[in-house]
Amino acid sequence: MSFLADASLAETRAAAPSRTLLVIDDSALIREAAKIALGTIGGWRVVTAVSGEEGIERAVSERFDAILLDVVMPGMDGIAVVERLHAIPATGLLPILLLTAHDRLQDSERFRRVTVAGVIGKPFDISGLSRQIAVLLGWPV
Repeated sequence: MSFLADASLAETRAAAPSRTLLVIDDSALIREAAKIALGTIGGWRVVTAVSGEEGIERAVSERFDAILLDVVMPGMDGIAVVERLHAIPATGLLPILLLTAHDRLQDSERFRRVTVAGVIGKPFDISGLSRQIAVLLGWPV
Protein backbone atom coordinates (compact mmCIF):
# COMPACT_ATOMS: atom_id res chain seq x y z
CA MET A 1 0.00 0.00 0.00
CA SER A 2 1.36 3.40 -0.93
CA PHE A 3 0.28 6.38 1.10
CA LEU A 4 1.72 8.75 -1.49
CA ALA A 5 -0.53 7.30 -4.21
CA ASP A 6 -3.52 7.43 -1.87
CA ALA A 7 -2.76 11.04 -0.97
CA SER A 8 -2.39 11.95 -4.65
CA LEU A 9 -5.76 10.39 -5.46
CA ALA A 10 -7.38 12.25 -2.57
CA GLU A 11 -5.76 15.52 -3.65
CA THR A 12 -6.91 14.99 -7.24
CA ARG A 13 -10.48 14.38 -6.09
CA ALA A 14 -10.44 17.44 -3.84
CA ALA A 15 -9.05 19.65 -6.60
CA ALA A 16 -11.38 18.43 -9.36
CA PRO A 17 -14.97 19.63 -9.40
CA SER A 18 -17.55 16.95 -8.75
CA ARG A 19 -19.19 15.70 -11.94
CA THR A 20 -22.34 13.71 -12.57
CA LEU A 21 -22.32 11.32 -15.51
CA LEU A 22 -25.05 9.22 -17.04
CA VAL A 23 -23.84 5.85 -18.33
CA ILE A 24 -26.19 4.19 -20.82
CA ASP A 25 -25.25 0.61 -21.65
CA ASP A 26 -27.22 -2.63 -21.88
CA SER A 27 -24.33 -4.63 -20.37
CA ALA A 28 -24.43 -4.93 -16.57
CA LEU A 29 -20.68 -5.64 -16.62
CA ILE A 30 -19.91 -2.39 -18.45
CA ARG A 31 -22.22 -0.39 -16.17
CA GLU A 32 -20.47 -1.82 -13.08
CA ALA A 33 -17.01 -1.20 -14.55
CA ALA A 34 -18.00 2.39 -15.35
CA LYS A 35 -19.28 2.90 -11.79
CA ILE A 36 -15.92 1.73 -10.43
CA ALA A 37 -13.91 3.74 -12.95
CA LEU A 38 -15.88 6.97 -12.67
CA GLY A 39 -17.35 6.74 -9.18
CA THR A 40 -14.85 4.92 -7.00
CA ILE A 41 -11.67 5.93 -8.85
CA GLY A 42 -12.79 9.20 -10.46
CA GLY A 43 -14.85 10.47 -7.54
CA TRP A 44 -17.78 11.39 -9.76
CA ARG A 45 -21.47 10.65 -9.27
CA VAL A 46 -22.59 7.96 -11.71
CA VAL A 47 -26.17 7.21 -12.72
CA THR A 48 -26.86 4.29 -15.04
CA ALA A 49 -29.52 3.31 -17.55
CA VAL A 50 -29.95 -0.08 -19.22
CA SER A 51 -31.47 1.13 -22.50
CA GLY A 52 -31.60 4.11 -24.81
CA GLU A 53 -35.18 4.81 -23.83
CA GLU A 54 -34.39 4.80 -20.10
CA GLY A 55 -31.31 6.92 -20.73
CA ILE A 56 -33.33 9.59 -22.51
CA GLU A 57 -35.86 9.66 -19.66
CA ARG A 58 -33.07 10.09 -17.10
CA ALA A 59 -31.27 12.72 -19.19
CA VAL A 60 -34.43 14.80 -19.39
CA SER A 61 -35.41 14.43 -15.73
CA GLU A 62 -31.99 14.85 -14.05
CA ARG A 63 -29.00 17.11 -14.56
CA PHE A 64 -25.80 15.58 -15.94
CA ASP A 65 -22.43 16.98 -16.93
CA ALA A 66 -21.97 14.37 -19.67
CA ILE A 67 -23.26 11.07 -21.01
CA LEU A 68 -21.24 7.93 -21.73
CA LEU A 69 -23.31 6.01 -24.27
CA ASP A 70 -22.96 2.54 -25.76
CA VAL A 71 -23.43 2.45 -29.52
CA VAL A 72 -24.76 -1.10 -29.99
CA MET A 73 -27.81 -1.82 -27.85
CA PRO A 74 -31.05 -3.70 -28.48
CA GLY A 75 -33.99 -1.51 -29.37
CA MET A 76 -32.81 2.07 -29.72
CA ASP A 77 -29.10 2.13 -30.53
CA GLY A 78 -26.64 4.80 -29.38
CA ILE A 79 -26.76 6.85 -32.59
CA ALA A 80 -30.58 7.09 -32.34
CA VAL A 81 -30.21 8.16 -28.69
CA VAL A 82 -27.78 10.93 -29.70
CA GLU A 83 -30.18 12.14 -32.39
CA ARG A 84 -33.09 12.16 -29.93
CA LEU A 85 -31.10 13.95 -27.17
CA HIS A 86 -29.91 16.61 -29.62
CA ALA A 87 -33.53 17.27 -30.63
CA ILE A 88 -34.60 17.98 -27.03
CA PRO A 89 -33.80 21.55 -25.88
CA ALA A 90 -32.94 20.49 -22.31
CA THR A 91 -30.33 17.96 -23.50
CA GLY A 92 -29.30 19.34 -26.89
CA LEU A 93 -25.95 20.71 -25.70
CA LEU A 94 -25.07 17.92 -23.29
CA PRO A 95 -21.65 16.40 -24.14
CA ILE A 96 -22.01 12.80 -25.27
CA LEU A 97 -19.18 10.29 -25.49
CA LEU A 98 -19.80 7.11 -27.43
CA LEU A 99 -18.59 3.80 -26.04
CA THR A 100 -17.98 1.13 -28.67
CA ALA A 101 -16.11 -2.04 -29.47
CA HIS A 102 -16.35 -1.27 -33.20
CA ASP A 103 -13.19 0.25 -34.60
CA ARG A 104 -14.85 1.17 -37.90
CA LEU A 105 -17.55 3.38 -36.36
CA GLN A 106 -16.20 6.53 -38.05
CA ASP A 107 -16.89 4.90 -41.42
CA SER A 108 -20.60 4.72 -40.67
CA GLU A 109 -22.81 7.21 -42.50
CA ARG A 110 -25.11 7.45 -39.46
CA PHE A 111 -22.14 8.26 -37.21
CA ARG A 112 -21.01 11.08 -39.50
CA ARG A 113 -24.44 12.74 -39.18
CA VAL A 114 -24.24 13.18 -35.38
CA THR A 115 -22.06 15.38 -33.21
CA VAL A 116 -20.38 13.77 -30.22
CA ALA A 117 -17.62 14.92 -27.88
CA GLY A 118 -15.58 11.79 -28.45
CA VAL A 119 -15.41 8.03 -28.85
CA ILE A 120 -14.02 5.62 -26.27
CA GLY A 121 -13.17 2.06 -27.23
CA LYS A 122 -14.19 -1.09 -25.42
CA PRO A 123 -12.62 -2.55 -23.49
CA PHE A 124 -11.63 0.61 -21.65
CA ASP A 125 -8.95 1.10 -19.01
CA ILE A 126 -10.82 1.24 -15.70
CA SER A 127 -8.01 3.10 -13.93
CA GLY A 128 -7.78 5.78 -16.63
CA LEU A 129 -11.38 6.22 -17.81
CA SER A 130 -12.18 9.32 -15.74
CA ARG A 131 -8.96 10.98 -16.93
CA GLN A 132 -9.71 10.03 -20.55
CA ILE A 133 -13.19 11.55 -20.29
CA ALA A 134 -11.88 14.70 -18.58
CA VAL A 135 -9.31 15.20 -21.37
CA LEU A 136 -11.89 14.67 -24.14
CA LEU A 137 -14.26 17.18 -22.51
CA GLY A 138 -11.60 19.75 -21.58
CA TRP A 139 -12.21 19.32 -17.84
CA PRO A 140 -9.41 19.77 -15.30
CA VAL A 141 -7.53 16.52 -14.79
